[in-house]
Amino acid sequence: MTLFRSLLFLLAFSLTVVGFGGLILVSSAFAPDHVLHRIARGWSLTVLALLRAICGLSYRVHGLENLPDGPSVLMCKHQSAWETVALPSLLPVKQSWVLKQELIRIPFYGWALRALKPIAINRATARAAMKQLLSDGAAALAQGRSVLIFPEGTRVAVGQRRPFSIGGAILAERCGVPVVPIAHNSGVYWERRGILRHSGCVEVVVGESIPAADHSAKEINRRAEDWINAQVDSLPT
Repeated sequence: MTLFRSLLFLLAFSLTVVGFGGLILVSSAFAPDHVLHRIARGWSLTVLALLRAICGLSYRVHGLENLPDGPSVLMCKHQSAWETVALPSLLPVKQSWVLKQELIRIPFYGWALRALKPIAINRATARAAMKQLLSDGAAALAQGRSVLIFPEGTRVAVGQRRPFSIGGAILAERCGVPVVPIAHNSGVYWERRGILRHSGCVEVVVGESIPAADHSAKEINRRAEDWINAQVDSLPT
């Protein structure tokens, strides 16, 4: 039954990507950015509703009160594609995402991403990628958008860890904005490299912000990494 529901969801998900992606692509010719992001949020909510209806997978978000009033650097755990679907609608802040360039080449999905003006970096050129992150990230923060980054750089299986890249912490230190750590256990229910979507409830926890003014980039990164890893370890598996 899980396999059948997962395949049915995959079909429905693909249709939403084509439909909403096409809508964003067409709308980008005349609509302002906030309209495009509103459409993206609608897509996110639609997919989350499909997950609940078809696969029995819901979510709970804790700690939204920890989000600062102004822009920040959002550092999020990366276990599956669930968080890339969910966060546009779960976090009530304007967002600019840091992602790999390969994603914007995917038909419909990538085309829509490009229209939303993410910070698309080439991971093969580390120095240029860091320079772009700091430059484009600073511009996004100056425009009132929070920069969302997955500091592990790739999806990491449940129970495993990767060192956090320091780029997000350097951006926060240079721009004087706080870092907000975000933990979750999406990988328990949405396979990292598979099609199965299990029933249950993804727990998302937004931690207290780490002020950049009081810490070096290295310390900011360490505190965010320690908190996220400890929080993930405490969530249901």
